[in-house]
Amino acid sequence: QVQLVESGGGLVQAGGSLRLSCAASGSIFSINDMSWYRQAPGKQRELVAQVSTGGSTYSADSVKGRFTISRDNAKNTVYLQMNSLVPEDTAVYFCNVGIRTIDSRDLEVWGRGTLVTVSS
Repeated sequence: QVQLVESGGGLVQAGGSLRLSCAASGSIFSINDMSWYRQAPGKQRELVAQVSTGGSTYSADSVKGRFTISRDNAKNTVYLQMNSLVPEDTAVYFCNVGIRTIDSRDLEVWGRGTLVTVSS
């Protein structure tokens, strides 16, 4: 069994900052890419940012220069630092992690999501 626990969402005013965390636990042998997605009301889920095992990162154009993804491999945790938030960033944010389990299964695991609300 593998679980992801997300934290850090909440209500913030435009221009403010939040830091999301997502910790993986369970029968983990190794972790591959770690990503953050978001889904706004009435919209499709979209990739926000991704960090590879080696530390290479990708950020969507809409968040470039404002959001930073990072990971702590010792803690099996991925972070999303969100600065200069705007109302359009309001969404449920989901953590997504590629995991190889101890019994050699490759899984793509999703967190339950954490709500970020940015007020104008």
